[in-house]
Amino acid sequence: MGGQDQRQGEQPAPDRDERMGGSRRRDEPPWRTEGLPAGKGGGPARPRWLKVVGWIVGGYLLLFLLTSVQDEMSGRAETIAYTEFTTQVEKGNVAEVFARGDTIEGQLKDAASVPGNTDTSYTKFTTERPTFANDNLYAALEKSGTTVRATPVVQQRGAFWNLLIAFAPILLLVGFYLWLFRRQQRSAAGGLGGLLGSGQKKPVDPESVRTTFADVAGIDEVEAEITEIVDYLKDPDKYRRLGARAPKGVLLAGAPGTGKTLLARATAGEAGVPFFSASASEFIEAIVGVGASRVRQLFAEARKVAPAIVFIDEIDTIGRARGGGRSIGGHDEGEQTLNQILTEMDGFSGTEGVVVLAATNRPDVLDPALLRPGRFDRTITVHAPDQPGRLAILRVHARGKPLAADVDLAAMAKSTPGMTGADLANLLNEAALAAARGGRSEIRQHDLTDALEKIQLGTARNVVMPAEERRRTAYHEGGHALLGMIQVGADPVRKVSIIPRGRALGVTLSTPEMDRYGYDAEYLRGRIIGALGGMAAEQEVLGVVTTGAESDLETATRIARSMVGRWGMSAAVGPVSVIPAEGDPRGMASDSLLNTVDEEVRRLIDECYQEARRLLRENRERLDGIAEQLLIHETLDETDAYAAAGVDRTLA
Repeated sequence: MGGQDQRQGEQPAPDRDERMGGSRRRDEPPWRTEGLPAGKGGGPARPRWLKVVGWIVGGYLLLFLLTSVQDEMSGRAETIAYTEFTTQVEKGNVAEVFARGDTIEGQLKDAASVPGNTDTSYTKFTTERPTFANDNLYAALEKSGTTVRATPVVQQRGAFWNLLIAFAPILLLVGFYLWLFRRQQRSAAGGLGGLLGSGQKKPVDPESVRTTFADVAGIDEVEAEITEIVDYLKDPDKYRRLGARAPKGVLLAGAPGTGKTLLARATAGEAGVPFFSASASEFIEAIVGVGASRVRQLFAEARKVAPAIVFIDEIDTIGRARGGGRSIGGHDEGEQTLNQILTEMDGFSGTEGVVVLAATNRPDVLDPALLRPGRFDRTITVHAPDQPGRLAILRVHARGKPLAADVDLAAMAKSTPGMTGADLANLLNEAALAAARGGRSEIRQHDLTDALEKIQLGTARNVVMPAEERRRTAYHEGGHALLGMIQVGADPVRKVSIIPRGRALGVTLSTPEMDRYGYDAEYLRGRIIGALGGMAAEQEVLGVVTTGAESDLETATRIARSMVGRWGMSAAVGPVSVIPAEGDPRGMASDSLLNTVDEEVRRLIDECYQEARRLLRENRERLDGIAEQLLIHETLDETDAYAAAGVDRTLA
């Protein structure tokens, strides 16, 4: 039952903006390119480590194979007993022999069978002459006409080949390191560029990955601000004649998923210029100096194909304010990388045609040196789209998806306040997945609503609750829903369910009729009353308070503390900001003032709780009606919920 009164505006946004597809290997340069003209390099080439290792292993295996074949072709000598050897001598079947000490090697005139193994025959042999043997072997060999050789019968590799085979692995390793050293020496980037990738990258087909403003929707005011950049890149002479220069840098600031990366790509695509894209974290390595080297490479490549756009995503990773405990002695790798970016941007005269775009979710933590004129001249804030913007985004992401006749994208746009472009793209994708699982060829409105419920409320769980637990959950959710229906100015109730989803045993969804950008004290008090409705209903009807109210209490406390300590909505505290958005509030206020804040929060929540109980007591029949229908149907949509409560939707 935790988190029952959920509103779209409070849904967490995705962790990152929309990104270009594909993954980057560790040995590739930390940027991606689009729209490079034919014949132009896009940065350092990737060292072919796998190919190099393959050559080394293949060469060693080839050498091993050759020596093995040589041994095999030289013939394999069979080890036989000395008595067998003397028997062959007596038969006159030994053609030639060679002796080294008591070891005798030889070859027969005719093949003979190995004693005890008639299936195996041999011609070359080796044997050991016992030290106690008292026979006249040489005389017997002369008598049988055997040739006594001065060289071994079985040829062996010479000292050179044995030495080469012994040292071959070491020689291969030395050769590999010499190759790396020469590659490093040839690197135009200097430093460790040779080990990290240098040379020329294959050009990218400019027609295969372009994005334009036709692919961007819902942020028209941002497009208007950035159109000047596009116009400059298309026709720089128009500005140069008047002595004007383009902004060196434009910072795109906004919440995750609002389309900052997509907007940067569309800017380059609309202008028809090469686009270099990198995440700031990809410049950082454990080796100090690598990040600065990569920054130099990136800007050097951009200048070669200017006019061009360089885009650095998540720039707050390396662009945080310098000094303090962040670095020691100025040798922090992130700080060196930031210094190099500042240096490169200072090197622009404004006529090269290289514009730097950067994106961040936290513009407040950036170093002031980044934001001064001459570096990032402009900061453009990218907000979550409004209702018309959401409709336009839904239409963009619906391209190529077969929609059924009953699909109403306008209604979905109205039901999704606070959602970003990434959220809406995910919504349509979830709906398409649901249609595919159902074996349908079109996406229906029901698929969209189910996908919205899954995103907003969580995935339904198959939990069998006892009858008493279901009844308590029904009254809990009914309390949330009824207070949302009868309070003046409250957000309308869209859906009520006692089907467990996520961590909650039930959910009540309320969303506003239109986008809200500011909230007054009465509306916020209503939010607190609605959040406490589940707990109040349990106590009024069942006389108990359960752990299901945990998330409701967290929501109510968070709103109350913000009203009192941040928004000046308490007469006792006054129009002051006591509680910061982040950090310890004791750095902003005295202990006595913080105690006053705590007392006011407690008073406000107590008043709202008593008001919730009073409203439910006075409307007990309506509460019973909602709970009864929930126990029968488990889920009530907006129309059914208002009908169960006997509340006129048009008058609520």
